[in-house]
This record gives sequence, structure tokens and C-alpha cells, in this order.
Amino acid sequence: MSDATARSRLATHTVTNQPAPQSARDLLAEDAPLCEALVREAPDWVARNLAPLGREAGSAEVQALGEAANRYPPELRLFDRHGRRLDEVSYHPAYHALMHLAIDRGVHAVAWQEEGRGGHQAHVAALYLLTQAEPGFCCPITMTHAAMPVLRQSPAVEARWAPGLLAWDYDPRVLPATEKSGLTFGMAMTEKQGGSDVRANSTRADPLAHSKRAAPLATTRAEPHSTSRDDGWCLTGHKWFCSAPMSDAFLTLAQTDEGLSCFLVPRFTPDGERNAIELQRLKEKCGNRANASAEIEYRGAWAEAVGEPGRGIATILEMVQQTRLDAATAPVGMMRQALVEAWRHVRERHAFGRALAEQPLMQVLLADMAVEVEAGLALSLRAARAFDGAARGEASEAALARLLPTLAKYWHNKRTPAFMAEAMECLGGIGYVEETPLARLYREAPVNSIWEGSGNVICLDLLRVLARHPASLEAVREEVVAARGRQADLDRAWTNLEAELGAAPDTLEPRARWLAQRLAQCLQGALLLRHGPPAVAETFCRSRLGSEAGPAYGVLPGDAPLAALLARIGD
Repeated sequence: MSDATARSRLATHTVTNQPAPQSARDLLAEDAPLCEALVREAPDWVARNLAPLGREAGSAEVQALGEAANRYPPELRLFDRHGRRLDEVSYHPAYHALMHLAIDRGVHAVAWQEEGRGGHQAHVAALYLLTQAEPGFCCPITMTHAAMPVLRQSPAVEARWAPGLLAWDYDPRVLPATEKSGLTFGMAMTEKQGGSDVRANSTRADPLAHSKRAAPLATTRAEPHSTSRDDGWCLTGHKWFCSAPMSDAFLTLAQTDEGLSCFLVPRFTPDGERNAIELQRLKEKCGNRANASAEIEYRGAWAEAVGEPGRGIATILEMVQQTRLDAATAPVGMMRQALVEAWRHVRERHAFGRALAEQPLMQVLLADMAVEVEAGLALSLRAARAFDGAARGEASEAALARLLPTLAKYWHNKRTPAFMAEAMECLGGIGYVEETPLARLYREAPVNSIWEGSGNVICLDLLRVLARHPASLEAVREEVVAARGRQADLDRAWTNLEAELGAAPDTLEPRARWLAQRLAQCLQGALLLRHGPPAVAETFCRSRLGSEAGPAYGVLPGDAPLAALLARIGD
């Protein structure tokens, strides 16, 4: 017997009982809940425009870009070889390719270019698909998209910056805005001493010479790029988190004699010089590795005012509403990606004589997870429709738009980390290693819960909205009441919730998390009962609002229609 034959007989590395290599997927066509929601919530053109993105985001090439962008995170470059300050972040080519995928398709701009005609549904649905390629790079897409309502509060600022923001062209070059074909926007609000309490910010803004005798920028009009260096403000201070630090401009808050005000800080001053924005370091984050988050210093940075002096929080809230809806949608996209990965694995992996997908406990778990994704998608797209309705001047939709991003942002993000852990368990040990996307998704899961207000902050904001804008609660009530009488568990849950909401204001704060959860779940249940398949709607209400409801996934009524629920995951 030859040595080669002997080695062949001793070989053990034969791969069996493992899923086939991942093939290209059509993220839109294979997602029945998304297709149905778009038919229900959006004009026909939205699904047509999303079709190419669905195919491209699910391709093997783009999935590989997502992996590479995480494997090779951004690097900070403070100086060039001769010692001159650069204050730049260097990204892997995969990151830039993903940015092209989104911006060159107008994902950041479509909400405003088609506002009131389905633009917000188009943006949210696209973000849901892009998240399944790579969640981290979606941060600068969201920032750029969300900056537009802030720019609108100062016509002169909007005239200078909106054309670049709305351009469908990703231009990563480090150049003054006037020399670029497209612009991106970042955000720098948080300071060490305050965190979510931005009123404690210490960054100072002082007017430059001409600004001391000129009317505020918020009330003047100017032709694009007509501002000069002397027509601005000088910012000095430190920001603990700066999102998307290679953006062309940053929205920020600083103290003035009138109080906390909002400013736009460009990367380059009006005369083409690098602005005095120093990058101190990049944060080493748990997840979100493809995206850079920086600690920065304003050392006399040039800025222009946006909005009314002393009303910086009110000005920036227009942006926060947009970012919160994106932060509510991204976790649903991540859950969808994890669900599909787990479903593919359990159908091809065998244990104890049959496929994992044939095991009753596995069927219950994955059916329950599929229901969660459908409920999250329904609420996200309903919120997007409310934004477009508000743009058309519809009062009830404006009331919903004020509340739904807060509800969805809180609840979807509370459901995501446990969802990712369950998906990892479906794969076993391989789910915990970096070769599958689940480890990356697990690390990514908490970020949207923290960004734009952690859970307690969001719940306190919910109480603020309920107190100041009773029309918002009434609009939610109308959505739920439209489904009353169709499912007993929803009826009981809503009746109990109404009683809680009628309590004295000082007793509501300790219950704010429960109120946010119950409001979100009741609205999800009502949307599914009115518009979703009966199997999904009934299962959701019984498992989330009924007597058997519990915090863990994989607990469904004994007679739940598992086959019907699993069939909706797709092939």
C-alpha cells in the first residue's frame, strides 16, 4: 500500500451535514412580509425602485463587502508624513463601495425629493434592505438623510447645503463642499459631562466680527456659497461622540448668550481652509466596527447658526425624529437577516435522525422569531407612512409621526439582542464564530438602543409627548380601536392600558417602560389584525398580549399554525 493510499484512508476532513455555501439572494423578492407591507403602505413606484437594490444587497459581492468592512475597521490618520495635521479617517475600500451602493441610489435623499408621495416609505424600506448588507455604514446614510429638516430651518443655510446633500453621488474626497459632487453630514452633540442631558453642554459659540452686527443667519437669505469667514461663529469645546467624522459638515450644539443653540460646522471654512476640528481618537466599540465614531475637539472652529438662537434642542429635534425612525428600522432588518441565516441552517442540518427544521421546538422558536420580524416591519413602515402623511398636512398622521418613532425605537431595540442570541443558538458553535454573520449582528444589536437616547431617555420622552401632545395618543387609539373586536387578547390589553394611562402623572414615570412596551405591542397587534395574515396576527396577539405571554422567544400557543408562519420566512 502506497503512502498516498494510507494517508487517504486516514483522512477525516470530509464535510457532511453542513449547509451548502451561501448563494445570492434577492432581499426584496424573497421577503413576503416586506412585499405585502409595501403594497399596503407605499405607492407602487417604491417597490419598483427597490427591486434592483434588493438583488444587489443580497448578492455574494455585497455580502462580502459587509464582511470586509467589519474585518478591516477605519483607521485614524492624525498627521501626514511631514507632521501636518490631517485629522482624517481612512476606510477600507469595502466601506466606500457600500456607501456608493446607498448614496448613488438616493437612499439618503429620496424622502425629501418624494416627500408626501411615498419618499419616507422608500427610505425606510431601503434602509431595512441595506442593513442586511452591513448595518454600520448605514449610520452616515441616516445622518445625511436626517440633516435636511434642520437645514430647512434656516433658508440661507439650506440654499448653500441642500443641493449637495440631495445629490445622488457619493464623493469621499477631502475637499471643500463647493468642489464636491455630493455631500454627507454628521452629528456631534454628546459631551462627557452630560450625555443625553445636552443642556449640560459646555461647548461655547462666540460670534465673529460681522455676525455681531448682522441679523442671525436663521432669518436671512443668501445665494449658495455666498457666506464669508467673518459671517459666522467660533466654536470651542470637546465632543465625546461624533458620528461619521469624515462628513462634509456636522450639526452640533453650543452655548451662546441666548442659550443652547444649533450650528453647522463644515470640514472646510468658507475660504477653503481646513476647519479647526481635531480628531482626538476613534472609539473602540463593541460592534458597529465598519463605522467610525470619534472624539473631537473644536479649537476655534468656524460655524454658522441654524434655527432660532437659544432653541438648539428644538432645532435638532427635527433631526432626532428622523434618526429615531431609522434606529427603529435597522434592528428589524438585522433580525430579518439573522432569521434567514438560522432558517437556512436548520433546514440543512440534521440531528437525532431528522433535520433541525423538523424538530417541534425548533419550529416553535423560528415561527415566533418570524412573527417578531413581521410585527417590527409593520410598525416601521406605518411610521414612515405617517411621516409622508404629515408632509401632506394630514393632522392625524402628523400626530402619529410625533409618537411612533419613539415607540418603535424603544421596543424594537429591546427585542433585538435576545433575538440574536436565539439565532446564534440555532447554529450552535458555528454561530458564535466570526465566519458567520451572527457574531457581528450580535455585537451590533445594542447600538441602536443606545444611539439617539437609551431606553430610559426614550421612555421619558414618550411621557413628554403624551403630556404635551394628547392628539398623538388619540391617533394611536384610533389605529387600535379600528381593530377592536377582532381578537380578545388585544381588547383586554388595550382596556388595561387605557386605565394605566389615566393614572396621575407622578405615578406614570416608574411605569414608563411598561407603557412603552404595551403601547408598541398593542399597535403592532392592531396593524397585523387589520392588514396581516390571520395566522400571524392571531399568533402575535396570543403570544405577546395573552395569558401565556412571556419574555423569552420560542413560547407560542400549543395550536399555533407553525407551518403557515414558517412558510413566510422564504426559501
